[in-house]
Amino acid sequence: MISIDEQIKIITKGVEATISIDDLRGKLERAEKTGMPLIVKLGLDPTAPDIHLGHTVVLRKIKQFQDLGHRAVIIIGDFTGMIGDPTGKSKTRKQLTREEVVENAETYEKQIFKILDRKKTEVRFNSEWLSELNFADVIRLASRCTVARMLERDDFQNRFQEHESIGIHEFFYPLMQGYDSIELKADVEIGGTEQRFNILMGRNLQKDYGQESQIAIFMPLLEGTDGVEKMSKSLGNYIGIDEEPNDMYGKVMSIPDSIITRYFALVTDIHPDELAAIEKELGAGNVNPRDVKMRLAREITALYHGPDAAAMAEEQFRILFQRREFPDNIMGYEISPGISDSDGVDAVKLLVQMR
Repeated sequence: MISIDEQIKIITKGVEATISIDDLRGKLERAEKTGMPLIVKLGLDPTAPDIHLGHTVVLRKIKQFQDLGHRAVIIIGDFTGMIGDPTGKSKTRKQLTREEVVENAETYEKQIFKILDRKKTEVRFNSEWLSELNFADVIRLASRCTVARMLERDDFQNRFQEHESIGIHEFFYPLMQGYDSIELKADVEIGGTEQRFNILMGRNLQKDYGQESQIAIFMPLLEGTDGVEKMSKSLGNYIGIDEEPNDMYGKVMSIPDSIITRYFALVTDIHPDELAAIEKELGAGNVNPRDVKMRLAREITALYHGPDAAAMAEEQFRILFQRREFPDNIMGYEISPGISDSDGVDAVKLLVQMR
């Protein structure tokens, strides 16, 4: 059996903040004594269904809880998704239709099981309980929070000061996310640092409703391949979990040396002691960062494509970038007449032909 101290070491690897470690220890001790696993909640707002490594930071933390014997409950926010999370938004978000939410939710559900253990995961849609609340229930829920408290959120406060509109319905988003925790009797909720207000709302509401407050675990945002900006498809600095092994391996190799250990901490399952050893070796200059990065690329590629595909991707990388050889399976392309002349190849015509 894994000791409580060891569980906490694994759970807190890469974590930005935990509220609180003492409460987490108490819950873990009770789970060990009673044989009842913790209920670990993660809410997903189904508005951007294509998962990249940045999205997997919280999912990998959930997987670590599963590996320690605890129960994951994934909340697909089909009901809250029709409002849209106002976090970090300077304007009221366009409300999604029911059809859009359901379509995105189905895509999300398929992708999360590339990371999570399906047998140890319960997927719930929060429309199950939120759509059943009557108006009296909603008023009772709203009475648990003041307007002043809502305006403590940076995004609401900024919009208020800039005289930007704030829809009353937007105040209900954190309340509904908090109500999800009440419905589940969640022991732990995991989210990115940008979800701090919403997750702490769940802690407060649970207490108001006579429940034990959940532990809040906040994960940092992952930088993209540029090492500066948050990983994002719109910025083109992302690594998708559906990418081909060679592409995934190559993209990981393109990250700056300065964030190698951060990637190990946030998007791999290596043990905290291994991470500490890697940090020590890199810090002392006892190892070539390129070699460490190759291990990172192999670890990440293996998570999504298996160890054999990862090994092949590594060999391909060595052929192309270390030994400067041509791969056996390089694709040939025959240039049509009219593309080239005595001055060379017309690049524009070639690109048009290759489309």
